[in-house]
Amino acid sequence: MRSKNTSTKEGFILVGFSDWPQLELFLFAFISIFYSLILFGNTTIIILSQLDPRLHTPMYFFLCHLSFLDLCYTTSTVPQLLINLSGLDRTISYGGCVAQLFISLALGSTECVLLVVMAFDRYAAVCRPLHYTTLMHPHLCQTLAISSWVGGLVNSLIQTGLMMAMPLCSNQLNHFFCEMPVLMKLACENTGGTEAKMFVARTIILAFPAALILGSYAHIARAVLKIKSMAGRRKAFGTCGSHLLVVCFFYGSVMYTYLQPTGSYSEGEGKFVALFYTIITSMLNPLIYTLRNKDMKGVLWKVLGRSRNSV
Repeated sequence: MRSKNTSTKEGFILVGFSDWPQLELFLFAFISIFYSLILFGNTTIIILSQLDPRLHTPMYFFLCHLSFLDLCYTTSTVPQLLINLSGLDRTISYGGCVAQLFISLALGSTECVLLVVMAFDRYAAVCRPLHYTTLMHPHLCQTLAISSWVGGLVNSLIQTGLMMAMPLCSNQLNHFFCEMPVLMKLACENTGGTEAKMFVARTIILAFPAALILGSYAHIARAVLKIKSMAGRRKAFGTCGSHLLVVCFFYGSVMYTYLQPTGSYSEGEGKFVALFYTIITSMLNPLIYTLRNKDMKGVLWKVLGRSRNSV
């Protein structure tokens, strides 16, 4: 057991999608395009939100944090995946694996908390419109954003520490990045106790926020149905519906992966599910918040109009 655990200190082999060699070229092209859209779309949201004073509101403040999160989250895994798909290198050092595990867990956990904050912001805007500016003042917004980041870092420290304390019996990871459920399958000893502690941490960072989001949207739906104006209803449902769509995609795929026992986790299915919360949702955010958002589209066309006139 000691020699096997020592071998993992030298690094890991990321199997990736090599089990499906016929898919690798397609996935390389597909993920390269999506990654480019993620970089462009989320960077555009951050820049536009800073340029126009009309977007200096709590909603766009939190959206900037979400966009920055998505940029960092995808960059922590996608470049490694593209190298893996190209066949140039399928290895990762032990230190690189630990760093990737910690960073991806921290960013993913932060997004879980941040989505709750964004749901609270929408609840305040729809259900308490007269008190919105008082409730969501700049100091509170900054505190909520910082709390999201701190909560994500603490959760990642706990889970990464528990994971790295376990001896591992193989250096072959059947995944495209260092993810917790796959590493758990490499453990040399019974992981029952450690898995129970991790499950508690995952429930706090996943199930509890999801319940808060659903509760917020239940109150929002009730308030929207009381609006007599159809235009008002449509606007409220449009704004909140886009956020809820992102939440469903993100939480659905993450909870499927992290809230099931290690023994029942399918590594083959896990790779494709992981593509949803590492790539698909990060690409959907800029599409939803720009193409379905009149304010963001207005600022975008205004900036494009200025650039054309200057030329």
